[in-house]
Amino acid sequence: MKTANLGCVIFLYFLLITAPVFCQQTYQPRMSADQANRWYGKWGWPRGCNFQPSTAINQLEMWQKGTFDRFTIDRELGWASDLGMNCMRVYLHHAAWTQDRDGFKKRIKKYLAIANRHGISTIFVFFDDCWNANYSVGKQPDPVPGVHNSGWIRDPGDLLFRDSSLVATLESYVKDILLTFKNDKRILLWDLYNEAGNSGYKNKSLPLLEQVFKWGRDVHPSQPLTSGIWNGSTQEMKEFILSNSDIITYHNYQDSLSHQKEIEELKKFGRPLICTEYMNRRDNSTFQTIMPMLKANHIGAINWGLVAGKTNTIYAWDQPVKNGAEPKIWFHDILRKDGTPFSQKEIDIIKSQTKE
Repeated sequence: MKTANLGCVIFLYFLLITAPVFCQQTYQPRMSADQANRWYGKWGWPRGCNFQPSTAINQLEMWQKGTFDRFTIDRELGWASDLGMNCMRVYLHHAAWTQDRDGFKKRIKKYLAIANRHGISTIFVFFDDCWNANYSVGKQPDPVPGVHNSGWIRDPGDLLFRDSSLVATLESYVKDILLTFKNDKRILLWDLYNEAGNSGYKNKSLPLLEQVFKWGRDVHPSQPLTSGIWNGSTQEMKEFILSNSDIITYHNYQDSLSHQKEIEELKKFGRPLICTEYMNRRDNSTFQTIMPMLKANHIGAINWGLVAGKTNTIYAWDQPVKNGAEPKIWFHDILRKDGTPFSQKEIDIIKSQTKE
């Protein structure tokens, strides 16, 4: 055999034995079902809220330097802890990062420190297709009286379809946050995209959904990756999410019979389940009916809203109250700004379920 040919054989052999290593350095597959279930078994039963401090109308007002309200965050997470809650789902926004990336990450660290003092872990959400399409940094709008989430903003929203260069910024943002916090034990998991396809986007959001999962796998954080399925998920999105999420998360604002039916369908995948949005009193998704059912099935229970505030989520999605009067039945949320409950009966139910 000629020396040159021998060299080629050796080189090819080297590639064969090292290729898996190179692949693992750039991309990691999702957790196996067994790995996911072992991970979930270490956490106990996650229960809590989608958390936004009552003084912030949206993600930017929560995270920008001038309006990051650590005192309100501390007080309200203390109330959550008193209810026996141990997990909050919290939205980020890429515009806060582009405006002040180092300050943004410092504020995330402050938030995590506060939450950890109260025994609360965190699910962070990156992208979101809900509510207002456009946004800007700086002062955020005042709430529109009686209108649910009048100031909530999508991420990245319509800007993605007007500026193709935004994708590179979004990749840098996601990877920077994941690399910074990839081993932080105070973070339960990463929710990469909230209700992808909402606001009429449908499959227009699928490329970004696929990309953010790839970016997450490139970084390979110690925490699981997920995106929640919801009642408007297209078939293509639902299949992608269920095939790529480490932990299955979902939203269900329906009554207990409909909710239980969805649970039975999702159990077939053999992975841990966390309901990352529920509790809509108007449509019989209540703490009395849903929380015990989730606990009995060992499914994480994350309802929408803790303290009524600038998001106006005590009002229904599609039923604005023009004069801003308090509705007789709150849509979401548990407590008033002074910490007193909308319903003491609900507080008793919550505490009865969170009691270990």
